[in-house]
Amino acid sequence: MFIIVTRTFPPEVGGMQNLMWGLAKSLAKIDLIKVFADYSENHEQFDKNVSFSIERVKGIKLLRKYRKPHLVNEYLNQNPKVKCIISDHWKSLELIRSNKKKICLIHSKEINYKKGSRTNKKILEVLNNVDHVIANSKFTRNLAIELGIEENRIKVINPGVDPISEIPKSDLKKADEILKGKNNRLITVSRFDKRKNHEKVIMAIRNLKEIYPDIIYTCIGYGDEEENLKKLVIELNLENHVIFLKDIPNDLKNALVAKSNIFIMPSIIHKNSVEGFGIAFVEAAQYGIPSIGGKDGGASDAIIHEKTGLICDGNNLEDIYSNIDFILKENKHLEYGKAAKLNSQKFHWDKIIESYKRIL
Repeated sequence: MFIIVTRTFPPEVGGMQNLMWGLAKSLAKIDLIKVFADYSENHEQFDKNVSFSIERVKGIKLLRKYRKPHLVNEYLNQNPKVKCIISDHWKSLELIRSNKKKICLIHSKEINYKKGSRTNKKILEVLNNVDHVIANSKFTRNLAIELGIEENRIKVINPGVDPISEIPKSDLKKADEILKGKNNRLITVSRFDKRKNHEKVIMAIRNLKEIYPDIIYTCIGYGDEEENLKKLVIELNLENHVIFLKDIPNDLKNALVAKSNIFIMPSIIHKNSVEGFGIAFVEAAQYGIPSIGGKDGGASDAIIHEKTGLICDGNNLEDIYSNIDFILKENKHLEYGKAAKLNSQKFHWDKIIESYKRIL
């Protein structure tokens, strides 16, 4: 039996939620599992439809910090058959007292604190005492070693994806209507955070529209930078070339990705925030859509440069511009997209879970 202790889990949406959901589903095919997850609105219906037990922990963040490990410790005392504890964050293991095997996933952002700082010392105290640290990319692994996590504990296992299902024709038709008259199509599906770098893409569109009058940039998501980005679009007179969408059905989101030419997210490092991997690149690749990602972070684990897309310098506007121009001008999205779709198969959960099985 395995225990999963997680701060991020459906029905909430996001990359980490998808990762922990995919891992839980895959592990449930191997053995019994129990998930300890933070409380989420409207979780009851979701929890009824899964094949394993989920215990939701209520309360404010500070209360959950102590209540969840208390519940886990209590459960471990009563269930000696538990073989392993798997966590999505070092903080989730900080107060768990057990000599059971422990595995902790890391994703860059949550460990990116100055070496020798108070938080760094707390991180090392936890992670240098677990059996395995699972880094989501080579970049995250190298960052972890640089920050003092013992190299022999770290293994790289990329996040997995479920094979895609067919998109309803009605959603494909709706996507065509939204993008009507725009043949050069860029898209980003992510939170509106500084590190995702929508701003530089919008600035590149300002110049690209002179060469590609029918260019469109679709931004799907929400976040702190949303209003700033909308103001920038107005300032640059790009209302006919940039659209913002949020809270749309998943099938329509997938249809808009499938109907695009390039998925673009040239991420940068912003303060402590860094893109550890970028599962959205793989999700786009499943629809035969190539990506442009940033060199700062783990995008190169998801994108094979000059084969399934391009890696650029997200801090350099000219580099972003020239990469978009190259793909559109040379129709490289067709060649790269075909390779991207083929490459995405190695990220399917039935293959990714084999790496977990070897250490379990």
